Amino acid sequence: MNWGIIGMGRIARKFADDLKLIPGARLHAVASTSADRAGAFAREYGAQHAYGRYEDLLSCEGLDAVYVATPHVYHCENALMCLENGLPVLCEKPFSMNTQETRRMIEAARRNRVFLMEALWSFFIPGVQKAFDLLEQGVIGELHTIRADLGFHMPPEDLNNRVYNKALGAGSLLDLGVYPAMLSLALLGRPERSDIMAMGTFTGTDVDESCSFMFRYPGNKLMIGYSSIAANTSLTAGLYGSKGHILLHPRWHHPVRLTVSHYDGRQEQLEDIETPYTGHGYHYEAAHVMDCLSKGLTESPVVPLGLTLGLTETLDAIREEIGLEYC
Repeated sequence: MNWGIIGMGRIARKFADDLKLIPGARLHAVASTSADRAGAFAREYGAQHAYGRYEDLLSCEGLDAVYVATPHVYHCENALMCLENGLPVLCEKPFSMNTQETRRMIEAARRNRVFLMEALWSFFIPGVQKAFDLLEQGVIGELHTIRADLGFHMPPEDLNNRVYNKALGAGSLLDLGVYPAMLSLALLGRPERSDIMAMGTFTGTDVDESCSFMFRYPGNKLMIGYSSIAANTSLTAGLYGSKGHILLHPRWHHPVRLTVSHYDGRQEQLEDIETPYTGHGYHYEAAHVMDCLSKGLTESPVVPLGLTLGLTETLDAIREEIGLEYC
């Protein structure tokens, strides 16, 4: 299967590296806003074709799927370009800048009967899958609370850096807070707007430096999430149930170890589970896309478009709560 990549950033490099781990996968073409950058990337990762404009990728013969790895603000435009030309798309998170854009992307995919999936790679990481399996087996009883944080200290020496540049969709929520939010939607569903509470602090560039949010669900269930570009946080997630809890160790969105706690009176029985993975972890989602395409699917059963739409709506609600707006 011949892959194309739009955008030559850090995540694109990891994705290109991981394609080498998938039998039958090949990096076929890359596109950047710079012909020199695209050429250097193609030479490094063995792509046959390199383009200095994103739209030129559309003329590449033999292309089977495109990974969109551009900055957030370009996801909708780049994905629509591919979808309207019949090219399946794996689009980096956050899927888009707002619900309106997400609806346009989903509508285009369905109208053209073309595969589209948000690159929520954590759902395919063995450690996350193991935690989901343990929940399904009832190991910790009924889930009642989710707690997850993701924060990295990113000094603002260069305010044009992508994480501080508002014109590129910067801030902690869209870059990092999307992970705790997606975990909650996957396990407890989309919260009602009235049950979403959030607070944020802001940088000098008017994007969220830190964001805390809480979702309330029927049955006294809660989700507590936090993201930050101002501090290194614990990078852990806890799934708390009626019979025990599961701790996903750092970095929880691609963990290599889980700890399961079983309640027994006042004593806790702890069980450590190693969950290693190969490469950078991006090849699992790529292999899933390839499997979907081989079956003629236009939507992933693991990351359905309904989940993506609900996630975008939830992020929009958090932004409204904290007063974060993009032009």
